[in-house]
Amino acid sequence: MFQIILTLLIYMALVIPLGVYLYHIAAGKHTFADPLLDRVDGCLYKICGVRPQREMDWKEYVVALIGTNAVMIFLGYLILRIQSISLFNPNGIGGMEASLSFNTIISFMTNTNLQHYSGESGLSYLSQMVVITFMMFVSAASGYAACIAFIRGLAGKSKASVGNFYSDLIRIITRVLLPLSVIGGLLLVWQGVPQNLSGNIVVDTLEGAKQVIASGPVAALEIIKHLGTNGGGFLGANSSTPIENPTMLSNLIELYSMMLLPGACVITFGRMVGERKAERVNGQKNHKSVFGREGRSIFAAMSILFVIGLGVCFWAESQGNPALAEVGLSQSMGSMEGKEVRFGVAQSALFTTTTTSFTTGTVNNMHDTLTPLGGMIPMLHMMLNVVFGGKGVGLMNMIMYAILAVFICGLMIGRTPEYLGKKIEGREMKLTALAIIIHPLLILAFSALAVAVPDGQAGITNPGFHGLSQVLYEFASSAANNGSGFEGLADNSLFWNVTTGLVMFFGRYLPIILQLAIAGSLMKKGFVNESSGTLHTDTVSFAVILVFVVYIFAALTFFPVLALGPVAEHLTLWA
Repeated sequence: MFQIILTLLIYMALVIPLGVYLYHIAAGKHTFADPLLDRVDGCLYKICGVRPQREMDWKEYVVALIGTNAVMIFLGYLILRIQSISLFNPNGIGGMEASLSFNTIISFMTNTNLQHYSGESGLSYLSQMVVITFMMFVSAASGYAACIAFIRGLAGKSKASVGNFYSDLIRIITRVLLPLSVIGGLLLVWQGVPQNLSGNIVVDTLEGAKQVIASGPVAALEIIKHLGTNGGGFLGANSSTPIENPTMLSNLIELYSMMLLPGACVITFGRMVGERKAERVNGQKNHKSVFGREGRSIFAAMSILFVIGLGVCFWAESQGNPALAEVGLSQSMGSMEGKEVRFGVAQSALFTTTTTSFTTGTVNNMHDTLTPLGGMIPMLHMMLNVVFGGKGVGLMNMIMYAILAVFICGLMIGRTPEYLGKKIEGREMKLTALAIIIHPLLILAFSALAVAVPDGQAGITNPGFHGLSQVLYEFASSAANNGSGFEGLADNSLFWNVTTGLVMFFGRYLPIILQLAIAGSLMKKGFVNESSGTLHTDTVSFAVILVFVVYIFAALTFFPVLALGPVAEHLTLWA
């Protein structure tokens, strides 16, 4: 517990200054890096033909985002199909099969990074660098750009514009992702993560056998997979292998990398809407709160959800496996199943909860070997998709629940609900309901399809309750754009490649479209004056209300299927 508490305290000390820095970038304010990076951005604008001063409404912003992503999907798919060429291919990897290429390219462009292949044997170095690493930058920047546009709409600084997508995309990469990746990548190399273009190394083991040790540009991919909340590993075993994650220090670097930017997004939101409110109410341009009052309540609600999940996961994994007592082994030994001894139960539980709360998808232990309740927590957090979530997208999802919360509270007191000084009316509530319902619909509908048809059933390798959990986890991971999996599922087939590809695509872009539509609708509305009946959304009580709304919605939608999966497995195990 001391390990976990100390890790989280250090996180709080790191996320605040980064959040302030991101706020300055999102708000177009001066930063210490401007003298150099303004020139870099200017060159990129000229090369790409971008006019950063051109403002876009929410519809133009969506078209630019999806259009840019579509072009990259097409080019990336072609490279995966022809990767057998000799360029940067020292291990002689062949071209990727069509359905697997479709799944992989959708996966990495939607910031999911679900892998139905083993990294070291499925991709050439060309694909690892030009497709995988490149898309980790672009997909992360696209999500954060959408979040910035969403916040601008909520802040209501303009009646029409939410910014320029191309300018936002470039600035996020050059001012945030690339500098942090260089620093973090060098730290990982220092800890022993390889970064080269050499082929795999074949060595003689002490037993006299031959062993292949993977090599390649690992560190460059490793750092952006965490910073961008991507998750796809260079190797099939992901961050549980010493090649990707050799030491406790590298584990902390990767842990903080995936936590920092999603948390910083909440600070950016709080300061941007707080600044607008200060200007509107009393004409002040500056405000003293680090988080911003609105950001503070959102951050508190996310933190409560995270800590509850972490506590349950850590407790469940600490209990061990009662089945071991039947064969004469210590029950506590079960807690180390599928885990690395250099991390232990505490850091494994923390990493598991973090990677699925911040929708990164990287793993430092095998989630399929978690205890039933320990495995339910990462599954549940992906079903919620609001416990910080991916960079930008998690905040946008939580705002949907905040709008739902003020609507429910407004019904209780007979007032038109308000959020951030704007009235929430029929159009906004319909769009909010759609944005919230899409996620469980994708998970439950496709899970039902998988267990109903022979092609889906063929991938289930564990009969009974755990088999259903594997299916649920796969589609929850796809819909939440997470990418981790219960790897006992035989998912490299036409059925699983196509269905998870569709879930990843719709789970990524449909909510973004609806959320930007809500921001565009609220942006056009005038501010209303606060009164004695106004529900304040910047308080601790509202954070608690928000937590209850999230859990109630999760119980209404997911509890029946969770009862048939991990809950039933837990009761069977401990019966």
